Amino acid sequence: MRYDNLIAGQHVGGAYRENRNPSDHSDVIGEYASATAADTEAAIDAAVSKRASWRLVPAGERTRLLDSIGDSILRRSAELGETLSREEGKPLLEGIAEATRAGNTFKYFAAQVLQPTGSLFASHRPDTTIQVSHAPVGAVGIITPWNFPLAVPAWKIAPALAYGNTVVFKPADLVPASAWTLAQIIHEAGVPAGVFNLVMGRGSVVGDAIAGSDRLNAVSFTGSTSVGTGLAQQSIAHGNKRVQVEMGGKNSIVVLDDADLDIAVAAIIDSAFGSTGQRCTATSRIIVTPGIHDALVDGLQRRMLQLRVGHALDANTDIGPVASESQLAQDLDYIRTGTEEGAELVAGGSLVDAPTRGNFLQPTLFAGGRSEMRLNQEEIFGPVACVIPALDLDDAIAIANDSRYGLSSGIVTGSQSAITRFTEQVEAGLVSVNASPAISELHVPFGGMKDSGYGSREQGGYAREFYTTVSTRYITSIR
Repeated sequence: MRYDNLIAGQHVGGAYRENRNPSDHSDVIGEYASATAADTEAAIDAAVSKRASWRLVPAGERTRLLDSIGDSILRRSAELGETLSREEGKPLLEGIAEATRAGNTFKYFAAQVLQPTGSLFASHRPDTTIQVSHAPVGAVGIITPWNFPLAVPAWKIAPALAYGNTVVFKPADLVPASAWTLAQIIHEAGVPAGVFNLVMGRGSVVGDAIAGSDRLNAVSFTGSTSVGTGLAQQSIAHGNKRVQVEMGGKNSIVVLDDADLDIAVAAIIDSAFGSTGQRCTATSRIIVTPGIHDALVDGLQRRMLQLRVGHALDANTDIGPVASESQLAQDLDYIRTGTEEGAELVAGGSLVDAPTRGNFLQPTLFAGGRSEMRLNQEEIFGPVACVIPALDLDDAIAIANDSRYGLSSGIVTGSQSAITRFTEQVEAGLVSVNASPAISELHVPFGGMKDSGYGSREQGGYAREFYTTVSTRYITSIR
């Protein structure tokens, strides 16, 4: 079956590309249209033409529409989760959980529309008051990654629409099915034609057209650091657009001698290998002090042997396939690199035989790592992690901060003083204590430091900072 782009309320076809299941390469999910540069310009035309009318839609109507979208997603969460798992490779329960989060995100921002905004100030001048209010930024380009094909689009699209902006949405080329279904739900809810537009296709075509447009007012992107940096520069150069880019991570977890071993193992297994290690918040550097080092490595090895790698729709699967053959090749290359650099391969590292032809890789653990290794400096984006010995807490913090990235980091310890020092000194936008660092809740800000992010934070009330502009109004009464 063929699926089209949605531009100005119309379904627009063209050239189509197959979308195949990473758990079973013989399973074709569908054929999805690839937008051209001209298609993208038409979508931008539509979004720009609807800026003035959409921002005037009453808040109550926007609340109703977003709440309806959220309800539809939640009603269809099992269907959406299965589609997501088929095309991206998450185990089915994770896919359904992501769909549920997407629905809850739309409902959260439906409620935010009616929350108080702005401020009222006194003036030095007589008979004058000063209002500080928020207005929509305008027409927004949204570019999302393949690893969370429902959750990330939801946490960008929902606030954009909630705060009165129009949208041109480009999903990752690898996962068009989830994006297409989400677009249909938004369209069927009654969002006016042209307010929301879907353009699927190549980043080199659609993404470049969005970044290069001088008619869009803002661009929000999540993806790799190399692509995000270039896109930010291009967006600012063309129209001086507002830019928000969430990029890569080389995330760490510190385990001190006094840590609860069970808590440490559970936190690492989840953060390093959950979602096949394909989260920007995934932990790939495990920094461990001497007194617990050997016990932790042993505990991780034993737990990893219990993890079942398999088809995403199999109820017994703990870890699904790598999302694409190119990503699998990259993961295997980093595993070879780690061995060549002198790290000790203590678990995994090989392909997994399965009844279906898919991208199945054992979760992989190295020990004896050094911070300067490529293995510990470059983002892998797969189920590969490395244990790095540290002398003490100070050394562990220094190693954790020895990275161009600063997205997430965590510590496992029973010491309150260590917790305080770590949380104050670690260079990360997301910090966890005695829990998996690969966590995110929809009502609080999300984002990183250094090369992990640029621009204002996403999610929760902080989303308003990006999707609105501040207006200061001096109002003098006439006697």
